[in-house]
Amino acid sequence: MGQLDLRYLVEPGGRLRGRLRVPGDKSISHRSIMLAAIAEGETRISGFLEGADALATLHAFRRMGVRIEGPDQGQVWVRGVGLRGLRASDRPLDMGNSGTSMRLLAGLLAGQSFPVTLVGDDSLSKRPMRRVTEPLSAMGARIGTTPAGTAPLTLEPTTGLQGIDYPMPVASAQVKSSLLLAGLYATGETCVTEPAPTRDHTERMLTAFGYSVRRRAARVCLTGGGRLTGCRLSIPADISSAAFFLVGASIAPDSDLLLEGVGINPTRVGVINILRAMGGDIELLERRLAGGEPVADIRVRHARLRGIRIPVDQVPLAIDELPAIFIAAACAEGETLLTGAEELRVKESDRIQVMADGLTRLGIAVETLPDGMRIQGGTFGSTEADTTGRHEAIETHGDHRIAMSFAMAALRAQGPIAIRDCANVRTSFPGFVDLAASVGLDIHEHQA
Repeated sequence: MGQLDLRYLVEPGGRLRGRLRVPGDKSISHRSIMLAAIAEGETRISGFLEGADALATLHAFRRMGVRIEGPDQGQVWVRGVGLRGLRASDRPLDMGNSGTSMRLLAGLLAGQSFPVTLVGDDSLSKRPMRRVTEPLSAMGARIGTTPAGTAPLTLEPTTGLQGIDYPMPVASAQVKSSLLLAGLYATGETCVTEPAPTRDHTERMLTAFGYSVRRRAARVCLTGGGRLTGCRLSIPADISSAAFFLVGASIAPDSDLLLEGVGINPTRVGVINILRAMGGDIELLERRLAGGEPVADIRVRHARLRGIRIPVDQVPLAIDELPAIFIAAACAEGETLLTGAEELRVKESDRIQVMADGLTRLGIAVETLPDGMRIQGGTFGSTEADTTGRHEAIETHGDHRIAMSFAMAALRAQGPIAIRDCANVRTSFPGFVDLAASVGLDIHEHQA
């Protein structure tokens, strides 16, 4: 099976100590390429995440005629072509496993003068797309999906988009961003109202490129037909990647870890808020701004965690970090209850069910809910099936966040944990194994 059968074997116990910097923020890396490509002039980007998802976005714009140099150790140089300078690709644009790439590009490309098709891998091709295609169609986009409302997405040239006022039925940064990007090409004003706060990287970055964005409470608006101007961008370390180490150091006795230069955007700090509510020992040091984004060094030490009812208002602020939080909950005293997270069912995998299956495999009592999970704190066992050393590996279903979450579980396990289908970790966290090993996780990868 080649790369699809890449496995992790993580030995039990240990602690996380030292200092590290996780890779650049994936969400911001995507947006940096998109906006730099349609800006006027040059943009220099530092801290770009060189993972498969962000590279899918970069390669798509190269196919549409944008001159991009790099990435070279996180440095990327983009020669923008302006709002109307993109050209048709001679083949479909492959988004790989990246839902962010597909949904945001659907908006950005909805108002172009050329046809384009967006495709993805098997996992991405099962994820729901109507949440963006329906409001884009209401703006005048000519956009098609499969009968199931999934990719491939086909976009035909349109005579013009019209701004809309869209109250989102479900909080989603990807939907909000897709509509705002389409709004750049629309006549009049495009406004989106959120039912709950979601990450605001698109709004912040549009402002960094000199585009006027108006925000009031849960409503964000822009007027089409403006211009973006190239600039310098510094991308902070990704809090979603830092989350695994925040959890690992919290659950492993005698841990003391410093994570450098992590983005602490208020719309992304749910993992910190939730771990603190569970009793986590987390300090934010040297707060500063980088590329318009708030950044800090984060110190995390082992703490005695307790189960909680996760506040519903924190769920959108921690949606990608919840698999790691499930590991913390399994190590906490008492019960942890999560509700309001039905979005987890339609990520790279059904993260509620896949995490529940893995936790159950390791001896943790869980109950799945339509929109969450009930977890009773306990003791992790092992994937070792018998004394022969044979392993019944945790199934990740190709989901990178599942793989990294269960890797951290080994810090409190009674025996080794084997995890299969880990190749997609490269989509968000290239170098994860080496970096985790450098601070104390006893992790090895091999082809099975």
